[in-house]
Parts: sequence; structure tokens; C-alpha cells
Amino acid sequence: MDFRPSHDQRALIAGMRTLLAARFPREKLRESIDVKVLEGALDRSLWRELGTCGFFSLRLAEKDGGAGLGLTEAVLLFEEAGRHLLPGPLVATHLAAGLIPGAADGETVVTALEGPGMVEHLSVADVVLVLDGDRLRALEVTDGHGPGALPGRPVRSVDPTTPLRHVGKMPGCAQALPVVGAGGGGCAGGDTARLRREASLLTAAQQLGSAGRTLDMAVSHAKNRRQFGRPIGAFQAVQHLCAQMLARTELARVSVYAASLTATENDIDGARLLADEAAVRNARDCLQLHGGMGFTWEADVHLHLKRAWLRRTQWQPAEGAEEALARALLAPSGELPDGIANHSNDAG
Repeated sequence: MDFRPSHDQRALIAGMRTLLAARFPREKLRESIDVKVLEGALDRSLWRELGTCGFFSLRLAEKDGGAGLGLTEAVLLFEEAGRHLLPGPLVATHLAAGLIPGAADGETVVTALEGPGMVEHLSVADVVLVLDGDRLRALEVTDGHGPGALPGRPVRSVDPTTPLRHVGKMPGCAQALPVVGAGGGGCAGGDTARLRREASLLTAAQQLGSAGRTLDMAVSHAKNRRQFGRPIGAFQAVQHLCAQMLARTELARVSVYAASLTATENDIDGARLLADEAAVRNARDCLQLHGGMGFTWEADVHLHLKRAWLRRTQWQPAEGAEEALARALLAPSGELPDGIANHSNDAG
């Protein structure tokens, strides 16, 4: 199978890369770190520009104001967002396009809650998308009072660009907002399993982008940093480290791209595990390669490592993906899930 992007897909990637280079350069990333992490901040103008460019409405039908593209194209754009460490609840707002008014065009910032635990960017979000079992709900973010409030305790985040709040219990249906396609009510059944799978894959795409970026940073540093009269990239130990980073990144890339085509649970779980590993280990190797310089606050490599750590806990954490894959592999041959069974038949 040919996983190389088509001409149109390459144009889509180039457009996203140009937009982020112009609107979210390194200087903007560093400015976002200066904001107190417990309070958080979000560039609403950039968020609206992402909406105008179709980042959130990419997969909506053209009659609904979208581009009518698929999950593969969304993966390519989220990979670029991961390379640039673009902050904000990107996955939740993308999933909410077509479900929550204003999400598709970037006017409404949507975060998500899967269960009691951490919620990102709650203080700057307008709506919380609640995935509770097979129920899909939306709650408007209030000032913390009243039956529709979603109280959250501020928690210091390992990632300085991602503020977190801890929600102790799942909210009720009081004052839930209407969700398009959820039976006309704010507290209704929905295809939450599909949303979770897509969210996990888009998170894997961000991890893949981060892994690719730290690989580029490591190679660039190996070429320019000189020791003993020559670039450190001339030393075999450094070459081996960079080669391992490349192997991790490319293995994760083909897995993520393949999962975007099959969209099966097992393929997505496998891709997520490989992307998480590539993002974390590449950032750690890049940090080691930079030496003492990499441990300074001014270096960007620590930001990739911290974001990779945080993403690894979101949307089907590694432990859940490992358990799901183990159950699939240990299941009797006649009970294999569709994704595993299809691949086995193809191999035979």
C-alpha cells in the first residue's frame, strides 16, 4: 500500500505549515509559556483563523460548510499541529464540529471530559463535550456556580502551555446544551466509541508530528555542534542515536497513516502506542544529544517532552491501548475482532 501523500494532500500540508509558521512562530510559543499555567490563555484570533481555514470543519460535508475530506487528511493536519506544539483543545473542537454550533468556524472553543479526572483548557473553553459511557452531552462552561456548572480544581500541569483542572465527578444532565445528531437533546445516546477512536488517532498524529520535529532538531544540532574539531554528527554514537529516532518516527508514521485508512480499533491502538513511544523517546534522545544546553529553559526540546508526556495520558492512555491489544491477541481465532481478522486473512 502506498502511504505517500497525494498532490492535494501535500498542498494541504504546505498550507497548514505556512499558516502556523506565520501565525504561531517560535516567538509565539515562548510567549504562551509566560502565561501562568493555572490560568491559561488562548489566542482566539488564531483559533478563529484555524476555523476559517477549515481545520475544524475539514471532515464536514460541503453542504454543511466543510471540505468533505476524510480522517487521513485530518491526521496530516494534526501532525503539523504537533510539530509546532500548537496549544489548545484541538482534538475536542475538531470532533465537536457539526455537533456544537460555532465549533466548526473556531468561534466556540470546546474541550472534552471522558470521566472524572483532568480536563485541559477548561478555564478558556466555552463548551465541554462530555463522553459518559455511550452518552454524548455538551455543557456550557460557567463561572462555577449553578446546576450547569462544571467545577474543576486547578492543577499544576507538567506542560506549561496546557492548563489542567481536575473534575471529581461526572456532571448530570441539568442545563445540557443540544447536540446536533444526538436525538435533539443535550443528554442523549451517541456514537461515543467512534469519537474516542478518532480522538485517539488524532492525538497519535500530534505525537507523530512532535517525534518528527525532535528528530529534525537532533539532526540539525548534530550537524552544527562541533567538538574536537568536527561536527558531533561524525561520531558513531550520535549517528546511532539519530538512526534510532528515525526508525521510531517512520514506524509510527506508517502505522498512523494506515490506521487513518482502516479506522479499526486495533489499528488505532497499535498506532497510538507506537506514536506515544516515538514522541517520548525521541524527545528524551534529543534532550540527551543537546547535552547541558537541552536542559535549559530556553531550549524547546523540553516542551516537546512535556507535551508528549501529557498527551500520552489523554484519549485512550497507553495502558488502555495495551490491554485492548492484548485481549485481541489472546482471543480465540474464531473471535478475533474485524480489524485483526481481516489482516490475518490478507496475510494468508
